[in-house]
Amino acid sequence: MTTTASSAQDYTARHLQVLEGLEAVRKRPGMYIGSTDERGLMHCVWEIIDNSVDEALGGFGDDIRVVLHHDGSVEVRDNARGLPVDIEPRTGLSGVEVIFTKLHAGGKFGGGAYSASGGLHGVGASVVNALAARLDVEVDRAGKTYAMSFRRGEPGVYDDQGEPSPGAPFTPYVNNSELRVVGKAKRGTSGTRIRYWADPQIFVKNATYDWEGLLGRARQTSFLIPGLTITVRDERGEEPVEERFQHDGGISEFTDFLAPDPAVTDVWRLDGSETFTETVPVLDGKGHMVSQEVERECGVSIALRWGTGYETTMRSFVNIIATPKGGTHQTGFEQAVLKVFRKQLEVNSRRLKVGSDKVEKDDILAGVTAVVTVRLAEPQFEGQTKEVLGTPAVRAIVSRVVERELTARLTSTKRDDKAQSSLVLEKVVSEMKARISARMHKETQRRKTALESSSLPPKLKDCRSTDVSRTELFIVEGDSALGTGLAARNSEYQALLPIRGKILNVQKASIADMLKNAECASIIQVIGAGSGRTFDPEMARYGKVILMSDADVDGAHIRTLLLTLFFRYMRPMVEQGRVYAAMPPLHRIETVAQGRAKGEVIYTYTEQQMRTTIRDLERKGRSVKTPQRYKGLGEMDAHQLADTTMDPRQRTLRRVSLKDAARAEEIFDLLMGSKVEPRRDFLVESADSLERERIDA
Repeated sequence: MTTTASSAQDYTARHLQVLEGLEAVRKRPGMYIGSTDERGLMHCVWEIIDNSVDEALGGFGDDIRVVLHHDGSVEVRDNARGLPVDIEPRTGLSGVEVIFTKLHAGGKFGGGAYSASGGLHGVGASVVNALAARLDVEVDRAGKTYAMSFRRGEPGVYDDQGEPSPGAPFTPYVNNSELRVVGKAKRGTSGTRIRYWADPQIFVKNATYDWEGLLGRARQTSFLIPGLTITVRDERGEEPVEERFQHDGGISEFTDFLAPDPAVTDVWRLDGSETFTETVPVLDGKGHMVSQEVERECGVSIALRWGTGYETTMRSFVNIIATPKGGTHQTGFEQAVLKVFRKQLEVNSRRLKVGSDKVEKDDILAGVTAVVTVRLAEPQFEGQTKEVLGTPAVRAIVSRVVERELTARLTSTKRDDKAQSSLVLEKVVSEMKARISARMHKETQRRKTALESSSLPPKLKDCRSTDVSRTELFIVEGDSALGTGLAARNSEYQALLPIRGKILNVQKASIADMLKNAECASIIQVIGAGSGRTFDPEMARYGKVILMSDADVDGAHIRTLLLTLFFRYMRPMVEQGRVYAAMPPLHRIETVAQGRAKGEVIYTYTEQQMRTTIRDLERKGRSVKTPQRYKGLGEMDAHQLADTTMDPRQRTLRRVSLKDAARAEEIFDLLMGSKVEPRRDFLVESADSLERERIDA
């Protein structure tokens, strides 16, 4: 009874006032941070970092430090102006408390402290506070250091005995809050330090901070704000890890960093700004919300370059906040690029032999690496996660800036500009013709019928079934393996396509060279789903593609060349997990029958496995015949090949997966690209770890 009365006395109007907004955040966190797993955890970190970044964007502060502490807390420090510490007249609370306890409060509204910032919502700091078991903030300003602490959004004081922790005794404020002065700040020093512990009641148990994601975001931000230094430190492991980022080249340097292929053009900059009017709600002197027409300025800055590849790498940002799903700024960019190139190709149609065909957006963006950024006050996003820009006027402004600047670049009379423009126009026309050619090719290579069997390569040994979910295409090395494979396969659903030797290295070759290569063309023709941008996995004639090469060095090289072909030109097959590598054995071990013990056959896949198997058999008293070493698939009998490599009931297949496309791109470029030096360095560095027994000599 006493406890109940005490609780009732503790629960005052003060608590209701502070928590009425933040309770909604705790009950529905997904509305504010997307999810309560690792993604939501990282969103909270970025909300706090972005507040410091907004200061740097406004020209206040040039150094941000982020620390992942060993106790699971996160600390963000900056040397900007420091949060406001004076009393906000309408609420009677300090600026610090307003920012951390009131939703939709901050300096991002009605033309306040920021001319451009991360977003309109103004809920970032208060949402993080609501979802934190504990949050501490310190502000250096006007020669003093101020401090305030919160527990799940409620302000108060912790009685720390040593290291601060969420479990320390906490006394909430009841009548009045206090922004405590805890020390003196050096003359001319200002900034903010925020440290918080994510609430385990909100986030899933195994959610952890993504170190690589944090590094990527920090690097990206340093590109977007030239001169800003961001230091990220991880103290969770045995040894602290620290990375520092500073890039003075801005988005031009960012574009070079992102580009996955050799350059056709230099990085082109398209810059400009225009104004537009917008109706926004603002607070009048009496605290009422009224509509008002305001004039906004939208600054546009775009860096782009064309490369030799056909993939498009595009990043878009609003006030340095990434918009991975695009929005009106990206739409305006793409519309203007299409309009400009259609006009230029029309003007130069005779020289470029364009014909009557019309260029499409994908033809132009093939091989493009672009960074599209806009800066404006109070941008409208679709949702607090800020993945899509919604401000309507931005589309037309970006479109006009791009159209003006890109047209000037493509029609420039300067020697370098003229040469690069010519190369870009030729590349776009080439992409257009390749798309049309590939479409016609795909239309003629649909699933064969009895009347059109001659359209497929004669060396293909097809299966009878037309059920794609069952069918398998084995790409085999040479005619000898084909002969054994024909006797070993189930012709109902297993097809065989032999290739002669090592196919073309498509990482180095152009699209035209790839299509001219007989082996590459046969593989694309047999799969029947097109190639490159026009590849449609729904049209593939086989459910699985299995690369069946010898278990030696040459076989591994052939497998790598084939995987390169699939990665570059039929990537959806890899992404859907439909490409496999067969695992033929290296050895066949046969035991001698003894008494009741029958002789048995065991297959092994490595030298170590063979030695271990023989040792175990001899320890059991079994006699072993001389192991048979397979130099190639052609040395196997049909039943041996079926049992070990082709029969689904007994075979072992290795599925080729693509978890990280960017990392895979790096690896393929290292192993198969045109730059020899990185490959040589890799081989030299890896030489010590090579086991000599693995060399097939």
